[in-house]
Amino acid sequence: MPPRTRQPAKLRSLKVSAAFRTFVLDQLEELGEVTPRAMFGGVGLYRAGVFFGILARDRLYLKVGDANRRDYEEAGMTPFKPYADRAGTMQYYEVPLAVLESPLELAAWASKALAAARET
Repeated sequence: MPPRTRQPAKLRSLKVSAAFRTFVLDQLEELGEVTPRAMFGGVGLYRAGVFFGILARDRLYLKVGDANRRDYEEAGMTPFKPYADRAGTMQYYEVPLAVLESPLELAAWASKALAAARET
């Protein structure tokens, strides 16, 4: 029997609908100018050149650090995981729906994400 070769990890589609992208950008207006940039089918979110968020599969993920990770964990949110078959995750957590639906609260969470992104 020939040796089994490991197949490369397959990236799950990160596709974002135009409606979700527009909704999130509208919700983030309180934060100031946010620049969306296409990345691997998803969208990276930048504020003044700082990468602080990811739109993937019609979900918003924000950068976490020691100061804001607990907010996400207490809300039962999970980290962004682009590869289904890999153990690793990224330091971006999904934003709770209640936060996403409140522009003022979302701006507060996004500000903390910006601070976390600046620390790294």
